[in-house]
Amino acid sequence: MLLDSASLYFRAFYGVPDTVTAPDGMPVNAVRGFTDMVSTLITRYQPTDFVACLDYDWRPAFRVALLPSYKAHRVEYTTAGDTPDVETVPDLLEPQVPILLAVLKAAGLCSVGADGFEADDVIATLAHRYGGRGVEVDVVSGDRDLIDLATDRVRVLYTGKGISNIVAFTPEEVQAQYGIPAGHYADFAMLRGDPSDGLPGVAGIGAKTAAAVVAKYGRIEDIVAAAQSGEQMGGSVRSKILASLDYLAVAPAVVRGRTDVPVDELQTAIPAAPVDPEMLAALGEKFGIESAMQRLTTTLAKIAG
Repeated sequence: MLLDSASLYFRAFYGVPDTVTAPDGMPVNAVRGFTDMVSTLITRYQPTDFVACLDYDWRPAFRVALLPSYKAHRVEYTTAGDTPDVETVPDLLEPQVPILLAVLKAAGLCSVGADGFEADDVIATLAHRYGGRGVEVDVVSGDRDLIDLATDRVRVLYTGKGISNIVAFTPEEVQAQYGIPAGHYADFAMLRGDPSDGLPGVAGIGAKTAAAVVAKYGRIEDIVAAAQSGEQMGGSVRSKILASLDYLAVAPAVVRGRTDVPVDELQTAIPAAPVDPEMLAALGEKFGIESAMQRLTTTLAKIAG
């Protein structure tokens, strides 16, 4: 199981009331919610191995250099100039992130990030690595971009509607919902656009047309080649593609998850018990979330059993 950690702890923060506080009054709603989500996911899907993937760089420079609008609406200006350099994170969430990472560490659940890369890239790299070894992989995220990873070995558990309403994206489900082959969601998103990531898309091409074009031609590179040759492509769609060549030249490197992130071999096995039970208990007591820590401990024991 590969977890898009930020996706889940943001959901936990907004889904659990901030009246959930530590004895000193500090909100710990994200910590409790995230921990309970992890317990639920492990209990429900029973993975043997687990990796919480982290954003070490939520807006990598290589993507911004190609497409300055990439996630531009999510930043704030903290310097005297006009260079946006900090992701807008709610004040009450930011101090909770180190705590939930400490919970993972005390439990013995692997977490990893990579300098200069997003969690999506780490997930794509590990999904490619383990899936290529014949291992069945579950990717858990509320980010639709990761639907692109679905294969006969990789299932994407989409949490956009909450943990209780997860949609399991297999290649068959991708085809059923979007009318496109698995592995082409990124191409679909490039054409249609995605305001949540600052992707402008191709002007005049909506979801229906984007799906039809991807279903017929495949990857963006092949779509552009077909438009440039004029072969079997309608004039209206062709003119729109040709008008967006500059954008489409850079979009693949921006949208597709990288599969070459330098991530070492990891110790990913889920332990039968917390590796540091004293620390886990101390975290539970300090932040008033003993029940969440106990539930996680019980979950580990059940999986091992």
